[in-house]
Amino acid sequence: MIDTTEAPRRWFITGANSGFGLAFVHAALAAGDEVVAAVRRPATMADLAATAGGRLTVVELDVRDAGARRRAVEAAGRIDVLVNNAGYGILGAIEEITETDLRDAFDVMFFGPYELTRLVLPQMRERRAGTIIQLTSMGGLLAFPGVGAYSAAKGALELASEALAGEVAPLGIKVLIVEPGAFRTGFAAPAALQPAASRIADYEATSGATRDTLSTAHGTQEGDPAKAAAAVLEVLGWKEPPLRLALGNDAVDAIRAKLTAVGADLDATEKLGRAMTSD
Repeated sequence: MIDTTEAPRRWFITGANSGFGLAFVHAALAAGDEVVAAVRRPATMADLAATAGGRLTVVELDVRDAGARRRAVEAAGRIDVLVNNAGYGILGAIEEITETDLRDAFDVMFFGPYELTRLVLPQMRERRAGTIIQLTSMGGLLAFPGVGAYSAAKGALELASEALAGEVAPLGIKVLIVEPGAFRTGFAAPAALQPAASRIADYEATSGATRDTLSTAHGTQEGDPAKAAAAVLEVLGWKEPPLRLALGNDAVDAIRAKLTAVGADLDATEKLGRAMTSD
């Protein structure tokens, strides 16, 4: 059951005009809450805003832009729930991804969310209340060939958010890291995926296979974004919400397999690892 004791909450959602972002907008409005939709192209939200009875405000935001971040947060006013959702897929072997592309991925999926979180925290600290939702990915906890740059950015946000959760829990602020698997969000659409500019033949069987699989998966993914948004709202109503929420059969299975693999490595090396003290 959704906790409505503080309703209407005011949400600030990045990347709100498509995919998970749009699903969150609809779910929050359906719950009776207010939404500030932060998007690069405000015109894409005009029709929805016109039917939302004044509960949907649209602000322009490119999360890469420090000035735009500050202006958007100032325009939003009170923010009860921050959803750092904006992101994109970047595909290629580590050797294929240029420094420019890697830095842009981090600007969008790490530095942007990190700085938006910092901008919102003062008001949440003052109220001793608030929730920060970080849309990472199952790729924030694991990686495989072809997604090293993407997982690096998402993993950086995961670890920063894990530290943040411990820092703000005594202040009444909650942190939720959402780790989706494959969902029908447009993430794998040909126009959305950013492949490496060059392809190295030696990686075609590894990162190349991942790129080909993802590029043909658009529209056929198992996950429903509306169900993901509903799950997040449900968890927000729990008395003791978790730090992480894995969404999708593939995410749950892959994360369990990763944890098992890490445990197996610890078992195999524990004797060596513990033998580091001086005699």
